[in-house]
Amino acid sequence: MAEGIRFELLGPLRALTAGHEMPLGPPKQRAVLAVLLHQDGRSLSYEALVDAVWGAEPPAHVRNLVQKYVSGLRRAFAAAGPGAPELVWTGSGYRLSGASIDDLRERRAKLREAMAARDAGDLGYASELAVAAESLWRGDFAEGLSGPYLEAERRRWAEKRMLVLEARLESEIELGRFHECVHELVRQVAAHPLRERLVGLLMLALYRSGRSSDALIAYEEARRHIADAMGADPGPALRALHQRVLRQDPALLPPAVSAA
Repeated sequence: MAEGIRFELLGPLRALTAGHEMPLGPPKQRAVLAVLLHQDGRSLSYEALVDAVWGAEPPAHVRNLVQKYVSGLRRAFAAAGPGAPELVWTGSGYRLSGASIDDLRERRAKLREAMAARDAGDLGYASELAVAAESLWRGDFAEGLSGPYLEAERRRWAEKRMLVLEARLESEIELGRFHECVHELVRQVAAHPLRERLVGLLMLALYRSGRSSDALIAYEEARRHIADAMGADPGPALRALHQRVLRQDPALLPPAVSAA
């Protein structure tokens, strides 16, 4: 990692040095940097770089553009002083060395620690670490930058982000914080009405909060959304949860309440 320079991609691309954001040039130049950062020090051929940033139909003068943007990035790094990353041509491609995506690296470290805490049975600490990992997001991955590679990565990271969020909310419910989770789950289900795991978590949080009728309403709303969007019924897990709520299954209650 380059000393004194922090690169972030969990949101709009930015490079921070001494607490100030470095100018990185026009959007396509920033897209070139984002793609090269994501290679984690590996070389990327000229052809692959063009495909990543411009896709199958690049402009006729794309070679000049690549050279222009590479030169612009080198000038930006040179202005940063000692410890700046190096962007070199290796003979087989462009390689950005001495740089890493720092917020992504920190996110991975926090989630590894969260998984270890969960495996050790410390759900509270695991949830705190998951919240800390979520707080690193400032927006969508590489927000505002275009190109096939970054757009595909943006979709992939959006899904990874949602999986972590769902796991964290599930842990919160297991910890008995179902009342506190309802508001966030309502907001998330409204934003992602086809995510059945979120709907199931909302139903469970509502049921454990003594709001079984609201849990059934949440299911019906999800069923309508899924039918309208996909012409299908909810999956078996969500349908099974619906049936358990209908029959007031005591096993859905928290262990302490169920045993009472």
